[in-house]
Amino acid sequence: MTKRSSGKSILASFGAFSEPVPSADDGSRPESGTRSISVQPVARVGAGVIGATQRSLSDLREQRDRLQAIVDAGVGLELDPELIDPSPFPDRLPDDNSADFEALKKLIAEEGQKLPIQVRKHPSVEGRYQVVYGHRRWRAARELGIKLKATVLDLSDVELVVAQGIENAARQDLSWIERALFAWRMDEAGIKARDIRAALSIDDPELARLRSVCRALPGDVIEAIGRAPKVGRPRWVALANAVSAETDVLMRIRETLSGDKVSRLPSDDRFKLAFATARKAPVKQQSDLVLVAPTGEVVGKAVFSGTDVKLTIERDRAPAFASFLEGELPALIERFFAREGGE
Repeated sequence: MTKRSSGKSILASFGAFSEPVPSADDGSRPESGTRSISVQPVARVGAGVIGATQRSLSDLREQRDRLQAIVDAGVGLELDPELIDPSPFPDRLPDDNSADFEALKKLIAEEGQKLPIQVRKHPSVEGRYQVVYGHRRWRAARELGIKLKATVLDLSDVELVVAQGIENAARQDLSWIERALFAWRMDEAGIKARDIRAALSIDDPELARLRSVCRALPGDVIEAIGRAPKVGRPRWVALANAVSAETDVLMRIRETLSGDKVSRLPSDDRFKLAFATARKAPVKQQSDLVLVAPTGEVVGKAVFSGTDVKLTIERDRAPAFASFLEGELPALIERFFAREGGE
């Protein structure tokens, strides 16, 4: 049995549209002793707007009725969890710790599975199924080696992702980057934009932002950071922009995230480290200049590293060169600032 918020299920999300609306002309009057409330007239709404709203409500009712018919037609079975595969459209990244899952597994072991998961028949492999939702209960049953209660639905790919999206919206616990990955995986599978918007309940601008972040950040980097539940859209977009602006940023982020200590941090902290790395100016690489006399003899070396310049001259020429450099430095400084002023 999974923990759920007070949010609505896949069908309850549509249920409100079938409830009757109280009429203003039903003959009811305020009870005695109750202060009446005057209602201000509302602004008139154009017939076109009303018509569009009615059509939208009609579409939602039809979708609700269709989903209700699908669920009603679902067959309840007890399945071997080894015959079930995950959804082809993953919408989850690993949790930072396994405490919640272990608690769920313990509960199922002691009290049994209370709620069935939902699956569909595998579209290309006979005798197998795919999870619509209930991945944690499926995983718990696999690890416990017990049969899994499941409702088998007949869903297309589009219906599957919309069902997943509605269920996730009811729980309201997908992080922003998990939503971005879900949208990206649907894109990769050829799901149409309108169906992605329906699955995630988003508009075109938000879909564009989800896509842009996943275009800039490779999957391995996102997975190394994790679900980062406290990190919202603005910082993910800023990280993607930083990666797009400089070619070496991804290499630095991967190096930062590769350490064992970093991998054990909570995902929000891993994001902070990746973000700090992306915003840090790259350190200039050290370069060496070998100093050669006209005769071809090596007389020293100059080392340039960040803000440091180091000159090394062979011992027998060092005093004379130091005296020479001391006299030349004022002119060199003057030439330097003259050039700076001309740029």
